[in-house]
Amino acid sequence: MADLKRELLTMLNKGLELEHSARIQYLAHAELIKGINAEKIIERLKEIAGDEEKHEGVFRNLIGGYLGGEPSMGLAATHKAAATKAILEINLKNEKEAIDFYKQIYTKVCDNKEGLKYEFATLEHDIRHVIIDEEEHVSELSLLLEV
Repeated sequence: MADLKRELLTMLNKGLELEHSARIQYLAHAELIKGINAEKIIERLKEIAGDEEKHEGVFRNLIGGYLGGEPSMGLAATHKAAATKAILEINLKNEKEAIDFYKQIYTKVCDNKEGLKYEFATLEHDIRHVIIDEEEHVSELSLLLEV
């Protein structure tokens, strides 16, 4: 049981670091967008950055409030890009990688429901909803790439 919670804390902290970096990356990239569809793309990147900030809060709450851990203040790697297409492509790639990782967390939680007697429902719900948001980001970034 203690090992399970330690493993989940490590995974959730990695997710928190991914969200920290994603927010910073989206905001930085939004400042670089130029061209005919710039306003629409800038608006969407900033909106996604806001979603990532909400995810940071979700992960911090799960880490500190439900599992009794210490939320990370670290950052995952960020990726530079300058041209609009490259910005959208790198963020799309990052969103897909985050989803794949969050699904690993989700599976770990669901596979260990009995060991998370008083945390399971919240962990399952919150992680699932972060995944749903990230899948929406994939869809939206994919549409922007077609513009």
